[in-house]
Amino acid sequence: MDQTHEHFMQMAIDQALAGARMEEVPVGAVIVDADGQVIARDHNRTVSSCDPTAHAEINVLRAAGRRIQNYRLLSTTLYVTVEPCAMCMGAIVHARVKTVVFGAFDPKWGAAGSLYDLGQDIRLNHQVEIIQGIYRDRCRALMQSFFRDRRKRR
Repeated sequence: MDQTHEHFMQMAIDQALAGARMEEVPVGAVIVDADGQVIARDHNRTVSSCDPTAHAEINVLRAAGRRIQNYRLLSTTLYVTVEPCAMCMGAIVHARVKTVVFGAFDPKWGAAGSLYDLGQDIRLNHQVEIIQGIYRDRCRALMQSFFRDRRKRR
């Protein structure tokens, strides 16, 4: 496993843990430039912001665009703990993110290879390199324990 991918995925996991502490679904994301500099990092905020679009990926895309003053995030790599959904992959393609690295597959919502493969759809104007399974077991365990604990509290 590439140490760079491990390093940034651990940052994304740390973000997911921060989200879990806020009662958000524990998904974390980090976006880096071609030089490996972190542009933005965040986690899900759908509950706290009452915003169904406040997924970790969308949050970092927005922050990165503001930081570099351009919605086109060329030559960037987005690290995310869970496979992006269709909404997030649509935004990733639109932003021209070069690479998405994710941890756990999402068989119910995933749009980077599970249910859909939007990043590789040649009908779209941009294709995204997808690297999957970095810290897969850690990312999956984080989601499973969050939802297990949530069910116990009900």
